Amino acid sequence: MSTHLADEPLTIGFVLLNRFTLMPFAAFVDCLRLAADEGDRSRQLRCRWTFMASNGEAVLSSSGAAISPCEPFSDPGEFDYIVVVGGVQADGDRQDSAALAYLREAAGAGVPLVGLCTGVFALIQAGLMKGRRCCVSWYHHRDLVQRFPAIEPVADRLFIDDGDRLTCAGGAAAADLAAYLIERHQGKAWAMKSLNIMLLDEARAGTHPQPQPVVFGKIEDRLVRRAIAVLEQHLGEALTMEALAERVGTSRRNLERRFRDTLGVSPLKFSRDLRLRYGLWLLHYTGKSITAIGERCGFADTAHFSRHFRSAFGTTPSEMRKRASEPGGDRVDPFFLHIDDQSVP
Repeated sequence: MSTHLADEPLTIGFVLLNRFTLMPFAAFVDCLRLAADEGDRSRQLRCRWTFMASNGEAVLSSSGAAISPCEPFSDPGEFDYIVVVGGVQADGDRQDSAALAYLREAAGAGVPLVGLCTGVFALIQAGLMKGRRCCVSWYHHRDLVQRFPAIEPVADRLFIDDGDRLTCAGGAAAADLAAYLIERHQGKAWAMKSLNIMLLDEARAGTHPQPQPVVFGKIEDRLVRRAIAVLEQHLGEALTMEALAERVGTSRRNLERRFRDTLGVSPLKFSRDLRLRYGLWLLHYTGKSITAIGERCGFADTAHFSRHFRSAFGTTPSEMRKRASEPGGDRVDPFFLHIDDQSVP
């Protein structure tokens, strides 16, 4: 890995795998681009990047857009980080052997490796994640567990910095990770310049929770849908109904009436039950303590969380975790946060 002072450029080598996911790649590289130069001139001054592929030719993304030009793999020692951007997982265990060999070469040279989105699958396939935790999107958590049972995936945060291995859930979180590296090498002002131009308020820390999925079924009331979207973005805190009503542009009384008409419960109960579902998911898929999970879900203390959890699920959090850890024990479906007007938490 090259070492440099703050006034030297941050250098990134991108390894683009076939049918790579476009959004995390674009968010990461645009954060670099905006931090690299004054204004929006896009010169590679403070940050430099190279797109590489195993055949040195254009690479097709999962959306059908192609990135060109790409270069053949070059000396990994030229870069401060190698970022591998993974592709769709429908191809199962299909591997890009040349790319995996290059990642192993980079690791041997001491270059930190970054797995964006499903890029973590390539790092695992290359044998470079043994004994390490890795960050993965909630969407790919089950697939990773099934394919690589010896690996410990983490799906309740945006990214993990494990020194020479950095893994990111993907999506918009790629901008947070890019800003994190830009701030480390070039200073906070340049990281904030990128985020501000990208209309992002600030960089979220790696420990920031991933928004968990809420699938809208038959909810036709747009106001209720907007309110649920706000609640889904704030699973870690107990929003007051006044604050929720203000966020969606209505009165508390109207919001409560619309929730009862649509879902048969108050927004307060709906919010609490949604946070309890999130707690149930965390019990199954993370190693966090029950106290930490209660805090993550916005409950005042462990007793408060446990009392409501038992009321909702008929058992205590500790009993639920024990049941889930038993051989053959039932596991919560990662996609279980489903809401419609026939099934209320």
